[in-house]
Formats: sequence, C-alpha cells, structure tokens
Amino acid sequence: MSCSGAASWCRRSSRARGRRDPPQLGARRRGRDSAGRAVDGSQGDEGPARERLKHATNPWEAIAEIRRFAREGYQSIPAPWLNTYFRWWGAYTQGDGIGAVGGKSGEGKAVPYFMVRIRIPNGQLFSHQLRTIAGFAERSARGVADITVRENFQLHWVPIEDLPDLLENLTRAGLSTMGTCGDVTRNITGCPVAGVDADEMVDASPLVQAATRMLNGNPDFYNLPRKYKITIAGCRAWCSYPEINDVGMTAIRHPQSGETGFSLRVAGGLSTNPHLAVRLNAFIRWNQALPVIRGITEIFRDSDVLRQDREKARLKFLFLQHGWTAERFQAELERRIGFALEPAVAEDPPDDVYRDHVGIHAQKQDGYVYAGAAVLRGRLTAEQMRAMADLAERYGTGELRTTTMQNLLILNVRRERAGELAREIEAAGLRVQGSPFWRGTIACTGTEFCKLALTETKGFARWLVEELEARMPGFDQHLKIHVTGCPNSCGQHWIADLGIEGKKTKLEGTMVDAYYFCVGGGVGKHQHTARPVGYRAPATEVPTPSSAC
Repeated sequence: MSCSGAASWCRRSSRARGRRDPPQLGARRRGRDSAGRAVDGSQGDEGPARERLKHATNPWEAIAEIRRFAREGYQSIPAPWLNTYFRWWGAYTQGDGIGAVGGKSGEGKAVPYFMVRIRIPNGQLFSHQLRTIAGFAERSARGVADITVRENFQLHWVPIEDLPDLLENLTRAGLSTMGTCGDVTRNITGCPVAGVDADEMVDASPLVQAATRMLNGNPDFYNLPRKYKITIAGCRAWCSYPEINDVGMTAIRHPQSGETGFSLRVAGGLSTNPHLAVRLNAFIRWNQALPVIRGITEIFRDSDVLRQDREKARLKFLFLQHGWTAERFQAELERRIGFALEPAVAEDPPDDVYRDHVGIHAQKQDGYVYAGAAVLRGRLTAEQMRAMADLAERYGTGELRTTTMQNLLILNVRRERAGELAREIEAAGLRVQGSPFWRGTIACTGTEFCKLALTETKGFARWLVEELEARMPGFDQHLKIHVTGCPNSCGQHWIADLGIEGKKTKLEGTMVDAYYFCVGGGVGKHQHTARPVGYRAPATEVPTPSSAC
C-alpha cells in the first residue's frame, strides 16, 4: 500500500500491523461475541451488520481503495464503503437536501458527493492551514465551510475524484480527516485559548495533542461500539463542555498540595437520551491523564453489551440501562490502569454563561490580546477564511483557534492594534461585538446536507437571529439558542436556554417540517437538560433556505 498522502499515519499503522491482539480482545475483534460465537448479522439488523463490517476491515489501512474509487468514479464504490468505511476518513455521503424520509433508520437519500470533516485538535490552527482549507473549499466544495461544535471544519459537495487530493493536501499542511466520523475517538476538544487565557489554571493542550496521537489512527482503537468524545480543558470556564462528553477532564488545584490536576467525568452525551456526565471520585495527576484516558477507552471498546444495539451503544448506556454506577466504573478503571486514583477534591463549577470567547480579551502575555469573531451558524466562505488567515499574520503570529460555539479566534495581537483588527474582522462579515442573539446561536448541518435531519437549520438560524435583533434591539442578557435538525442533537439543544429541534407536524392534513421548542437547559453550576414546552411551529412560518442563507 502506498503511503503517499498519509505518510505519518502509514508509518504508525505499518509498525502496528505485526502485533497480535491482546488475548482478551481476539474473539471480539475478529467477529465473535463474548462467548466466542461468530457474529454474522444474519438477523438483518443494522447493528450486527455494521459490527461484521468493522471486524472485517480497518478502514485506516485501506487508503489505496479510496484512490481507486477516485480513479474509477462514484459508481465504483461498494455499499460498505459508502455506508460505513468512508466515515473513518471523516467522510459522509451527502444528503439530497430533503433529509430523513422516515422508517426505522430514517436515513434520507444521498447525492454523489461527500461532506468531509477536518480534525482540529483543541481547535488549534495556523494561517497556512486555514488557507489550505479555503483553497480546497473554493476548488472542490463550492466555496464554503462550516465550523462544527467539536472545533472541526466541515466541507460539502466534495466529489470522490477530489478526495485523495484533499487528504494529501491536508497531510502536507499538518491536518487530517482521520477519525472525525465513524465508531472511533472523534476530534478531542479543549479550551481554544489554552496557553493564552489570562485566567487559566493550566495549558492542557499538550494533553489533547498527546491523547490524539495515542488514539487516532491506532489500530487498537479503530473499532469502538459507537462514536466516542473526549475533552480536556485547563480553563476555569469549562468552555469545551465536559458535561456532555464521554470523557471530560477539567483542571483543578489540590487544596493541600497545591498541585494542579484534573477532575474526571464520564459518560456524558445528548441525542435522544440526554445524560450529563458522572463525576468520579478521582483527582487525576498530569502524568496519569493519558493512562486514564486509555483505560476508559478500553472499557468502552470491550463492552460487548454496547454492541448489541447501535441506538444504545454510547458509553452513557452503561449507566442508563446496564446498572453501572460511578463506583463500579472507577473500580474497573483502576483495575485496568493498575493503580488507585487519589480521591477527588472539592470543585467549584462555573456559572452557565457564554463559553464562546467572542470579543477582545487580555492574554496572560503582557500587552497582548486575542480577538474572538462570532461566526453566525459557523459558516464561512473561502474569502472569509483567507481574510482571517491574512489578519492572523498581519496582526498576530498566524495562530487561530476554532471553538465549540462555532467561532474563530485570532491570537497574540498587540493591545494597541486590537481596535483596527476588530474593524477589519467586521469588514469581512464577522462580528467581534455581536448581539446576544448573534453570538449565542449555533446550528447543526440540517437537511441542507445531512441525510438524518428532519428540517433545515442554517437558514432558519440566520433568519431567527436577524428577526430577534430587529424586534429586541436593546436585549442584553446572555442567551444560548441552539438549533438542531433532528433528535440526535448535533446542535446540542438539550443544554441551551432555548433549544430548537427539527420535527414534523401536520398542517392541513399534510406532514410538514416544524420546529419544536425546549427551554431551561444549562451546564456548569446549575446543569440541567432543557424541558420541552410542547409547542411546534410549522416551517412554513419561516423563510425557505434559499431566501435566508
């Protein structure tokens, strides 16, 4: 297999291929259940069928297949690649703009294009990397890209013929699409102002990068029961939402020793069964963080009970359905890592305020600030990406950051130049001083590109913000408005002040798109999932995507 275009990964993968599976994993990873019975998926359920495909092939070892499909065209791609394997390389088949069509799986139709996510660990980005994304977006993705709620960039309209070129160009720029989709460790998030935050407890970004190297591309962890999300934050604001991650580490100082370590939360997640993460009775030292993360990942990987039903395959279901407690989880974790964890210390969760970093803020480096631009709906044009890359070099050191609220930051700006930079960001169509509606609104992909969505989201979010700004010009309260196109909650509506979920409703005898409202969600000190209010507004009451985008 040629290693061109994925050189660093290929070297790691080639070294790993000669290793044998640990004895306790062999049966499971070769398509057998915990009793040693073959798993053949013959009952026709999507879960066992997917498990069979995963056991058969590690997609990270099949880059040559992607190159072959690019040569032979979209029609040459078999169903296992379209529906499963491409996801390990960050690519989903793109929806036709209509979205979900009902039925058990509910998945809508696809067009012969892909939406592709680019992994940005800890949201750390350089100007040349942003230009690489902008250049490809302009050539092969119709000129736009979206920032996601996991600090990724997402492209659309990518043809199979151009996918190898994207992978190779990203590799040269120090980026990758590996592991941004699929049953693997997704992009590991962290505080986007790590290393410059004037009030941070510790710069945890080196741990994010190290955990990424440990898990992403590692053949020992290519086959997890479902997606798996980790965040490690050294800030006091918990801006990367540890409450809704499978693994959430937040910096804390030990009151006796003064040592800075981490609190540990596990099994958070949203979707149709929201579950806020459970705090373990553990104080995690810096040098324990990676072994702990690996141990939790192994617990998840080896949980056969979670492989029986893909709709209930997230780590949280050990707590929701299988009787696990924090004590049982910690005992299993300590057994795996081989040492006992020191008891947790008291923590003071942050208030539930904006975690968006929008505006001009002082850095810990004397005389410097960072500028946070609110990117409405996370959508950027190629011109805006180039403009931000240029501004990052002219006013800073070429360093940018993406955030979990779909925004973009420029770091290391001399304080006296901040006003001038802010004016140039505004001229690019972004806002440094956005209204509470502009800066507090996020939106998932929606039916524009996603096959699982029930409703459009991006155009609706823009229309909603513009209407609220016009009707309530003096509104000055923090308000988080999260728009999600289906119950999967990619737009995180369960933790919003106002969560808006895409639904269907009957209007004059016909089922039409609608938006369903939830209120009172929050994280931090007063964490709570949002409460549905029982009201659905037909989509006919808002503009069509074409008139609002």
